Amino acid sequence: MKDILDKLDERRAEARLGGGDKRIEAQHKRGKLTARERIELLLDKDSFEEIDMFVEHRSADFGMEKQKIPGDGVVTGWGTINGRTVYLFSKDFTVFGGSLSEAHAQKIMKVQDMAMKARCPIIGVFDAGGARIQEGVAALGGYGEVFKRNVIASGVIPQISVIMGPCAGGDVYSPAMTDFIFMVRDTSYMFVTGPDVVKTVTNEVVTAEELGGASVHTAKSGVADGSFENDVDCLLQMRRLMDFLPSNFEAGPPTWPSFADIDAIDESLDTLVPDNPNKPYDIKELITKVVDEGDFFELSAAYAKNIVIGFGRVAGSTVGFVANQPMVLAGVLDSDASRKAARFVRFCDAFNIPIVTFVDVPGFLPGTDQEYGGLIKHGAKLLFAYSQCTVPLVTVITRKAFGGAYDVMASKHVGGDLNYAWPTAQIAVMGAKGAVEIIFRGGTPEQIAAQTKQYEDRFLSPFVAAERGYIDDVIMPHSTRKRIARALAMLKNKHAEMPRRKHDNLPV
Repeated sequence: MKDILDKLDERRAEARLGGGDKRIEAQHKRGKLTARERIELLLDKDSFEEIDMFVEHRSADFGMEKQKIPGDGVVTGWGTINGRTVYLFSKDFTVFGGSLSEAHAQKIMKVQDMAMKARCPIIGVFDAGGARIQEGVAALGGYGEVFKRNVIASGVIPQISVIMGPCAGGDVYSPAMTDFIFMVRDTSYMFVTGPDVVKTVTNEVVTAEELGGASVHTAKSGVADGSFENDVDCLLQMRRLMDFLPSNFEAGPPTWPSFADIDAIDESLDTLVPDNPNKPYDIKELITKVVDEGDFFELSAAYAKNIVIGFGRVAGSTVGFVANQPMVLAGVLDSDASRKAARFVRFCDAFNIPIVTFVDVPGFLPGTDQEYGGLIKHGAKLLFAYSQCTVPLVTVITRKAFGGAYDVMASKHVGGDLNYAWPTAQIAVMGAKGAVEIIFRGGTPEQIAAQTKQYEDRFLSPFVAAERGYIDDVIMPHSTRKRIARALAMLKNKHAEMPRRKHDNLPV
């Protein structure tokens, strides 16, 4: 019996070694951890349960029958993060460059199926060179099976993709269909076709970093939701993110102990909005003063900075935040901001996470670039997302809410449950000067000035909207956290249903 147990230990040790000491050393020299080291950092200590450790590929072409390594380039299994079960797969770059074979894909498919049955989140760690060319269409078929499972799991369990090395070709589409994508600066990149193919087809010379590095996908394309300095920082932040997310769409937002006083008054908020209506202020200051312990996990911080999205907690329970950012483009809505916020709103609604919206928006960004780029459709995505929500929606207008952007930003008309305004709020079709120049076209400067003052007094206040019931209450800024907490508590058991249909037709 001892001999049998010793052989098992030997086989386990061989599998854990992956591609061998030299390749592990090469991985470390690139500033990257190995697949198993990443799992150890991500999960609670000693909680990982590995499956399919001994799986090998079955290819006999191009001499592959002589190259077999247990695990076949991906480590799969489950464990816990702060005591909550998660499933995961971590691609092993030391084994065949982490490339996907038929057997490799079957390992991922198995863990995806297990996560769905258990209704637990799944995390994919990517560090691979794409499909294993030696297996041809068998590898492509494996990708398709993984993609299909991504789609089936969408809205059922949270799916997180962490890009910690190359992610090219077919590998990029699985992350693209998950809920969130995170990258590591300087060591990770994503693209459908690599620099060599780009050069061959278009004669464009570009580096991997310029084509699909973290700086590109977090700031320009918006494909990734965030990037971090190194593997360790990234994995620790993933642990933090998972604490905000429910296990599945039925579980409800997780609740953690909170030591922040719900009834606390923050008088600094009374002076947050400047007296000059054209002067910016940082909306993140308001968010951090509303959430428990100032703990706000921002998403897509480098992309479409004119809108802020992310998770926080109020009274210990997860809340999604959407806020116009006056510091960037005066908080105007454009195509990128609309898409960014719409996807986040839809995620929160899918997983029953309440949404708090802070509004300071002068309208939609004008110009040919925006119109040619489909601003109408992109703006409609955000409108569609809010209108479709069945989760609690609490809205606070801090300053400007002009034009169609007022409607889009979780107004009472598209489904806002409780809509508050600060006394500084200005709710109107447009700013006073522009409105008066249209209404009193051709008037003298003195008449325009007088009419502008009259328009401001009549319309640029929250009380006109409050008189019609579009605003439920005009609140003191210093009581914002207390009012939001009470609103969310009251709406906890909100029940709303949409008409029966096969599925909606989102303006994609």
